[in-house]
Amino acid sequence: MFSSYKGLPRTAWVIFSGTIVNRLGFMVVPFLVYYLGSRGVSTSQVTYVLGCLGIGTLVGPLLSGLLADHWGRRSTMVTGLVGTAVSHGLLFAAPNLVTLALAAAVLSVCGTMVSPSANALLAESVGAERRRNAFSLVYWAVNIGSAGAGILGGFLAAHGYWLLFVIDGSSSLAFALIAARLLPAGKRSAPPATGQGGGYGVVLRDPLMRALLPLFGITLAIYSLTEAGLPLAIRDDGLSPKVLGLMATLNAVLVVILQPIATTVLAKVRPLVVYVFAAGLIALGVALTGLADDVWTYGATVAVWSLGEAAIGGIHSATIQSIAPEHARGRYQGAFQWLWGSSRFVALTVGTAVYAHAGAAVLWGFCAVAGLVAPLGVLALGPAIERRAAEAEKKEEEPEEEAVLSAE
Repeated sequence: MFSSYKGLPRTAWVIFSGTIVNRLGFMVVPFLVYYLGSRGVSTSQVTYVLGCLGIGTLVGPLLSGLLADHWGRRSTMVTGLVGTAVSHGLLFAAPNLVTLALAAAVLSVCGTMVSPSANALLAESVGAERRRNAFSLVYWAVNIGSAGAGILGGFLAAHGYWLLFVIDGSSSLAFALIAARLLPAGKRSAPPATGQGGGYGVVLRDPLMRALLPLFGITLAIYSLTEAGLPLAIRDDGLSPKVLGLMATLNAVLVVILQPIATTVLAKVRPLVVYVFAAGLIALGVALTGLADDVWTYGATVAVWSLGEAAIGGIHSATIQSIAPEHARGRYQGAFQWLWGSSRFVALTVGTAVYAHAGAAVLWGFCAVAGLVAPLGVLALGPAIERRAAEAEKKEEEPEEEAVLSAE
């Protein structure tokens, strides 16, 4: 069951452990609306705070990618984690709507700085042939921690929201300490000799990334509809909020159990073939939400897209890292994390608008069609992705060969 994770380097296991600790404390954002309500913030005012939270998720990954490449992977991680802890305190102590919104923006910027730098550090710690497994391991850690946080958060919130802030901030500081003490500093990448600047131009000039990111974005947006469209559908079928909680628990349990199994069983299958299969399951499961009308049928649809989520874990990030130049790994990962945040934002805004005004059938129909076509587009890019990955792997091996020759 866990054979795909055997032999991964210490760095991967440190990031895995730290991620579980950090995600176990991820409680404030899921319960933020309830906390704001307890502070007397009206429903119309809550949108300003959530809007700032969303804007921060678009800034943090891009900032992280730049810092990870030019300042260092570990330094960027620790800065983001400490900033997350501090911003939780600022959010709890904020005296009015303006400071609440500003604190929410800082929280989301700092919180989303961690993943791009951690992924860049992870990528350079493992060989190309093991990156898929390494990223799958970290994705599994996110789900393990999130499942625990969902259970603990509801219990602790009933005893006082301040507990959520204390635990969330403490878990961020704990991961910061783990990272500072146990992780290597990582590379500070310099621009190539030809000189292409130190910003995101290197990503924007890459035709493969320009083609790949929109296709990834479609699948990510459809997956994000499980946060927006699914609650609306359950509500409109007259089912209680407890059903939504049950679906979230079912998803978490299935992914935590199935992901290591899927990673092991599918280890010898080409990653992009697995991606098409998994992304198709996600699209199919989400689209089938339109046919569900009770607990059992909703549970069946959740099981379908959860299986896809378990199988796809780590493939996005591993694919991005396989085509990224060594000097720009942080920025490539930052661009991908920005895409994820943007896709989620589109799902929560455009997706809900389509559901409300064009009808649920239009939304679920889009998921069925676009969600099956986009992965095939990724598969069509397969030869170009594999060529780029082979070239990058060869460049990584050259310094090792030179070191051996010099030693002889």
